Amino acid sequence: MSGALPYRRFGDFDVMSQAEHWDPVTRELVESRLGRGDGRIFFTDAERETAAALFDQLMGQHSEPRIPVLEPVESRLAANRTDGWHHQDLPPDRVTWRKSLANLDADADSAFGGRFSECTLDEQVEILRGVQGLSSQLWHGLRATEVWNLWMRYVCAAFYSHPWAWNEIGFPGPAYPRGYKNAGIGKKEPFEAEETHPEQGPVPY
Repeated sequence: MSGALPYRRFGDFDVMSQAEHWDPVTRELVESRLGRGDGRIFFTDAERETAAALFDQLMGQHSEPRIPVLEPVESRLAANRTDGWHHQDLPPDRVTWRKSLANLDADADSAFGGRFSECTLDEQVEILRGVQGLSSQLWHGLRATEVWNLWMRYVCAAFYSHPWAWNEIGFPGPAYPRGYKNAGIGKKEPFEAEETHPEQGPVPY
């Protein structure tokens, strides 16, 4: 996977140009995120298609190049690396993921006669707005707000751990061992990105 994402709020800033300033372990970890995960499998083929469509909607990624989200989420679920807690009204994370993806397919079939991944983008949005609109009510037996929270925790963690996302928000990467010297509001280090296209962010989605 290579190339630039559409949003260049910080011009040609590339966080990987700072890699030489990171310690070897950190550099290896960050560079590994440029790949497609560790290949661990958790979802079935059908679940994977539904999850991919859901993740594209949640992060507004509808064309290539995409920041890979499906692979790190699936690897995390396969290894059962949770946040160490789950809402008392929900089953464990892995169970909730399977149930919620099945629920999306059930809603898609009921409303549009197909699976969630087979729906148009507008139809998918309609389904997701239906889930979101339930707020604290039950959605197929699951608390809708808590399911949404679960989705966003996993998806955002995967998305914003990727160097391409750092480029979009101007994050210069790990500070260790270099550290920050110019402390204070509005002060920047020489290695921090300058905002060149403020009109390109944040994405209104």
